[in-house]
Amino acid sequence: MVWKTAILTASDKGARGEREDTSAQVIRELVEEELGGEIVEYRIVPDEQDEIIAALIEMTDYFQANLVLTTGGTELAARDVTPEATRRIIEREVPGMAEAMRMSAMQKNPAAMLFRGVVGIRGRTLIVNLPGTPKGVHENLAAIMGQLPEALLMVTGQFRL
Repeated sequence: MVWKTAILTASDKGARGEREDTSAQVIRELVEEELGGEIVEYRIVPDEQDEIIAALIEMTDYFQANLVLTTGGTELAARDVTPEATRRIIEREVPGMAEAMRMSAMQKNPAAMLFRGVVGIRGRTLIVNLPGTPKGVHENLAAIMGQLPEALLMVTGQFRL
């Protein structure tokens, strides 16, 4: 199965073109090589809740991505609002996946406990918040990669017992 995947980066500097989006590059590589997914949309928005919400809604409802992976805006700074934006548009949370990412990352770096990312479902799309660094993206996505296909089958209604 080829999973339609969208990548959303929340970064003020990235949106202004002042920083290369290396975290999204890591996501793209992992999705294409490990998950066998296809990137159907990629966007960088500033750390503004309304812009994050609009992009997430478009990626889920218009592009009908099976999976939306966000990067950035998940720590403690005042402008880190990706989890709040995600919670405003999802119908249900998937706390076990977010907990698994935190637990796995904390084994390598205790500061990972400051990661506030959430995982949730909107319609038939799974949305996963990832950290804003390439290393954080890799560690967190690797922690759930083994369960992503099964989760996507369930979310899209294709799971059969």
